[in-house]
Amino acid sequence: MSRIGKLPIHIPGGVNVTVKDNVVTVKGPKGQLSQAVAPSIEIKEEGGALHFSPKDNEKQTQAFHGTYRALVQNMVTGVLEGYKKTLELVGVGFRASNEGQLLELSLGYSHPIFILLPDEVKVETKMERNKNPLIMLESADKQLIGQVCAKIRSLRKPEPYKGKGVRFEGEQIRRKSGKTASK
Repeated sequence: MSRIGKLPIHIPGGVNVTVKDNVVTVKGPKGQLSQAVAPSIEIKEEGGALHFSPKDNEKQTQAFHGTYRALVQNMVTGVLEGYKKTLELVGVGFRASNEGQLLELSLGYSHPIFILLPDEVKVETKMERNKNPLIMLESADKQLIGQVCAKIRSLRKPEPYKGKGVRFEGEQIRRKSGKTASK
């Protein structure tokens, strides 16, 4: 049995969870999310908590046990509090601006990059003098916000020599010394 899968998910006030035909739907103040669960996992709601248990002892079912419990826990947290990620653009001339859901990035290429973000993700850009531009993303869906951040970061990953690129705020980049350091 999965140690994570055994833990119950406590349903806080203001969050409504429904289970129907192996689809878990979670509604809360920040939105609504749903997740299909494998038929080999049984979900019970008892005393204001969700309990997950495998129906058989197959290896794949054991793997699904903890995975689906974690996904539903992330949904409950997302609709109640939401998730926030901040990306930092490090480099001379790097800029970020947005108009609604359209994000415009200048990352040192010969052209600006435009990204249309999903409606579930709220975006805000912040540019201050003598500070790196910031992109603040907020969403109830942890998977979606992670995917959007990975897409933006992949446009210019931080490089190890000068540290330029798109990174998460507070991320430490392992720096390398250049070829002149050996002399």
